[in-house]
Amino acid sequence: MSDLLQVARLAGVSRATAARAFSAPHLLKAATRQKVLAASEELGFRPNHIARQLRTQSSSTLGVVLPSLHNPVFAQQLQAMEQMARQAGYALLISTTDYQPHREAVIVEDMLRQRVAGLVLTVADADTSVVLQSLAAEKVPFVLAHNVPGHKAYAAIGVDNRLAVYQATELLLTLGHRRIGMIAGPMLQSDRARQRYQGYCHAMQAAGLTVYPVIEMPSHTQSRLDDLLPWIRQAQPLTALLCSNDMLAISVMGEAMRAGFAVPEQLSIMGFDGIDIGQHLFPSLSSVVQPLNLLGECAIRQLLAQLQGQGSASCVLSHHLRRGESIAAPDVIRCSFSSTPGKL
Repeated sequence: MSDLLQVARLAGVSRATAARAFSAPHLLKAATRQKVLAASEELGFRPNHIARQLRTQSSSTLGVVLPSLHNPVFAQQLQAMEQMARQAGYALLISTTDYQPHREAVIVEDMLRQRVAGLVLTVADADTSVVLQSLAAEKVPFVLAHNVPGHKAYAAIGVDNRLAVYQATELLLTLGHRRIGMIAGPMLQSDRARQRYQGYCHAMQAAGLTVYPVIEMPSHTQSRLDDLLPWIRQAQPLTALLCSNDMLAISVMGEAMRAGFAVPEQLSIMGFDGIDIGQHLFPSLSSVVQPLNLLGECAIRQLLAQLQGQGSASCVLSHHLRRGESIAAPDVIRCSFSSTPGKL
């Protein structure tokens, strides 16, 4: 384990100057401060007093790590978090990983160097995350948002992804759909998407129907028509699609309609998240609705409880299904006998 003296030697400064880079960085020239930080990063050094400050709540900043702000689900959650944190006297330091798991460690390390009091995170995979294991070992307060670990006892806030998509699939089944598929972004980047696919598989198996492989798109929020067409233009096309989030569902709906497919007559589409914009589309988007404001508020409340030395348990929030115009009973004649969109 490296110590402050080694950092000082590598940076070419005194030990006092190296210490000042962490305790009072505003007193140093930018070039000097950067040399010390570069040396500490190279040696993997973080001052013990930073972890001590995390435990004693001496900082008034909370770190928030999100996959993206392009998806309104995270923006809405973030607004609720900011309001709750502000009421408690805290500011938020926000960063995004762009769904890249390797960025999580870099971002968290940077936030710890900036002495955040605790963290709210959404990671790629809660059960295998080395970052979370490290935070737990160092007793850094943190709460997971959206991730619901299957094997780790981390404090987490989210809905039951498996149950939610199981119920969404059942809704499509009650409408008469039998060829139902699921679309998601890169599966390795989202344990939530994998849990949702498991819910779909369970519902289809329970109904004695074919479970189709996930239709994986290169992006979590944008579909690609070339990847979709083989599934909806074949002799026995899929008649309904579950999407792992609303932004992807909106993209799928647009691509399908531009290609000449009628939604929902030829293709029913259901999303996940319940973002407001889905209700303003035509056809309006059916979706699994997450309580995003409550999720954000609960995440901050749980983190504050940890900072005050209280226990913090996981919480599974309630969801509900929003029935929009994007799903309907399948048009049996058109879906069974025609592989040409828009024609009988």
